[in-house]
Amino acid sequence: MATEVSIHLLDSNHYKEILHGIVMEAQDLAFPLLRSVSMHTELDDAFVQADIVILLDDILLQHKIPSLEDCIRQVTEQCKVYGSLIEKNANSRVKVIVSGKTFVNLRALMIMTFAPSIDSLNIIAMAMFLESAAKAMLARKLNMNSAVKDVIVWGNISGNSYIDLSKAKVYRYDSAIWGPPNFSRHLLDMIYDSNWVRSEFASVLSSLSSREHHCLGMSAAHVIATVLRYWYQDSPPGEIVSVGILSEGQFCIPEGIFFSMPVRFQDGNWEVITETKINEETQEILKHLAHDLIQVMSLSIYPFLLPASWLYPRQHLFRWVLSSFRGLLRPPNSPQLWPSWLIGPVSAS
Repeated sequence: MATEVSIHLLDSNHYKEILHGIVMEAQDLAFPLLRSVSMHTELDDAFVQADIVILLDDILLQHKIPSLEDCIRQVTEQCKVYGSLIEKNANSRVKVIVSGKTFVNLRALMIMTFAPSIDSLNIIAMAMFLESAAKAMLARKLNMNSAVKDVIVWGNISGNSYIDLSKAKVYRYDSAIWGPPNFSRHLLDMIYDSNWVRSEFASVLSSLSSREHHCLGMSAAHVIATVLRYWYQDSPPGEIVSVGILSEGQFCIPEGIFFSMPVRFQDGNWEVITETKINEETQEILKHLAHDLIQVMSLSIYPFLLPASWLYPRQHLFRWVLSSFRGLLRPPNSPQLWPSWLIGPVSAS
């Protein structure tokens, strides 16, 4: 028996007309499984008996550049509101997907913090956009369709992340060697220009966080729908999916931070693919990515959530800020500007 879906759209009253337009477009689809679609602008009405909650970006970056401190404060305060409402109104087994382009890992952690009765296994951060973008770029390089699998996204989805190609495979590649549909070849064996992987590929992917609208529209809808399908109907057997989840110490990643890593979906749940082997170089990269993510948490207005041993002196944060927020706090095609409180020498505190 097919499951009908009721969709509830929430945004501020400022976007009421846009919400109304989306409702009408959804109704005009006349989709048999769409039971109802409604719009809400009052927070008290949010998430009532929700089985699935999808959180997109709330903090829209304007041409006026906010300070990093202000950005994190807004994000955290909004997540406190949403988390509390999810805790109060949603189904106790609700599944929460955190997506967008700003502070995705931090927002997932804050939602978990302020919705303490929700199983942490039911809160995930979306990394599939980066994964899909990497696959598409690799497919273009190989002049083939996007039959690329097992690309792994590690770390901070909307900040410092590592695209790991060591397990990546290509299927249906047009070459002298052919095989059945399940025949694959190691991707790195097919890309003979290793300099391209280290330079252009890495550079383009690192710039994704500065694309003003990269998490809007078809690509975002597609990856969210894909993850939901996997969550309820299992991911393809043997295939790696990258998801931001609460670390329990896998791969020597510190516990208690949301970190993107390889998982599989099965029987309505996900599990980390802990049998994934990583070399010493990758392990060192993961160590640095974890340190960077810890600094995101320590910069939030709720530092008491972190063990004291995680809080670094202030000068160690400066390197992370420069590497993670280049472009994020800057509108497109503008000169490189930084919040005034970040300019100048950074002293220990």
